[in-house]
Amino acid sequence: MPKPEGKYDISKIRNVGFAAHIDAGKTTLTERILYYTGRIHKMGEVDEGTTTTDWMDQERERGITITAAATTCYWRGHRINIIDTPGHVDFTAEVERSLRVLDGLVVIFSAVEGVESQSETVWHQADKYGVPRLAFINKLDRVGARPERVIKQMRERLEANPLPLQVPVGLEKDFVGVVDLVRRRRLLWDRDEMGNEYTVEELSEEEFEEFRGEYEDIVLAAGEFDEGLLEEFEERGFVDPERLIRAIRAGTIARAFVPVLLGSALKRKGVQPVIDAIVDYLPSPLDVPPAQGRVPGTERTEERPPVEEGPLAAVIFKVQRDEHAGFLYYTRVYSGVLRVNQKVLLPRTGKVVRATRIYLMHANRRNSLREAKPGEIVALVGLEGAQTGDTLTDPEHPLLMRGMTFPEPVVSAAIEPRSTRDLDKMKDALKALEAEDPTLQVLEDEETGQTVLRGMGELHLEIVADRINREFKVPVRLGKPQVTYRETVEHEAEAEGVFDREIGETRHRGRVARGASPGAGPRACKSGAGCFILWRPHRLPRHKRRGAC
Repeated sequence: MPKPEGKYDISKIRNVGFAAHIDAGKTTLTERILYYTGRIHKMGEVDEGTTTTDWMDQERERGITITAAATTCYWRGHRINIIDTPGHVDFTAEVERSLRVLDGLVVIFSAVEGVESQSETVWHQADKYGVPRLAFINKLDRVGARPERVIKQMRERLEANPLPLQVPVGLEKDFVGVVDLVRRRRLLWDRDEMGNEYTVEELSEEEFEEFRGEYEDIVLAAGEFDEGLLEEFEERGFVDPERLIRAIRAGTIARAFVPVLLGSALKRKGVQPVIDAIVDYLPSPLDVPPAQGRVPGTERTEERPPVEEGPLAAVIFKVQRDEHAGFLYYTRVYSGVLRVNQKVLLPRTGKVVRATRIYLMHANRRNSLREAKPGEIVALVGLEGAQTGDTLTDPEHPLLMRGMTFPEPVVSAAIEPRSTRDLDKMKDALKALEAEDPTLQVLEDEETGQTVLRGMGELHLEIVADRINREFKVPVRLGKPQVTYRETVEHEAEAEGVFDREIGETRHRGRVARGASPGAGPRACKSGAGCFILWRPHRLPRHKRRGAC
């Protein structure tokens, strides 16, 4: 992996996520970025099931992202920690917990479909955590691509303030590149099918006049964050690009506006400017407010600035089952340094634990580290009893940081092993998956004795059942999703049964009268023979369900 020269520099770290509606192109964009930064040497495709971050069998077969995957790449001397999140509503919890630890977000929109339902959900989740954003309008090569319509929808439906930094060169089948308004140049991807090489043309004075209105919009928005910017523009007719970039960066971090970029990730056009924008405009850990938390047992709050010398403060945002390590605890370090086998406190439980391994993740692959510093996102092993949302802190300086909230499950389905001898194995598998997924609930139905799964949707439960089959080697059957309901008696009714039979040489006789009525409890039958007339007899002890005349 290519690495930047020099020592660790927190100002050159970018913790970013990619989020959008399903099929908007998040994973494709991630794959292109990993390729152009040299992290991978061959681009995979979602349709072929060969992308880096969609590593699960279920993801590759369905062509969708199911679990948030973390990876790292380097660009212009900066380290970019990327989390590729799912776009399907059933897995919205993956977005929620990723946003808890991210400093910036790239939201991808399709130039054809525009702002879709999950786009709105993701946007509001980012609002909740105060995450600065970039917008990338993808698929400009597709028939019906209209980026100006997407920008209008961002204003109307998301109540956002989009700031377009580029103008497309052609649309649909004629899309070949973009005009970079900030640097006043044209970028054309017409030299290399893989998109590695592209033509850079400086705009002439005449060509620049064609885009002066769009350029003025950028200068006016950025001028709010640089007092001398407008004066320079009035004197020269343009602004030094580096100065304009600094002002746009300040406005992006303040969430005053959202820079908008254009391209086609699938056709490998416009991807490198997105990487540049991540470096130029999204914040480093130093640019966001320091982490805060409450001192356990008190109401006092404390800050943890992102410095190596401070006491440790970190948050576990994801728990993932690992075949060899047990569980991987994905963690964002906010302050201090976390070292292998260092004692750390779990304030929620009061237990002191040790991280026996620290890994830098590349999807499902990992590289061992000796320590993790502020701003880094790593996976830990050995934190027995930890769960999603837990804080890791210095035992001598305890701090309880904000956790995460997840929506309640909305769909239920019964699950059972195909063989009763696998019942315990199935329960162990469900226990492991429940620890991994905060939106999965496993219940025992008191009335039927069935094991019931509750989740965010039918697809969510199907994936759980499929993972039990494949990962745990336990064949299971999943029932149809349904809404639980109860039956009741509408009208009073009575029935009588007579038994009269000779068994051996003895005559046996008996008569039972039973009845039921809405809301009634146990009572004697009208015959006066001492029979019980029962309402909902299955809810009573067995000895009370019998009556004899």
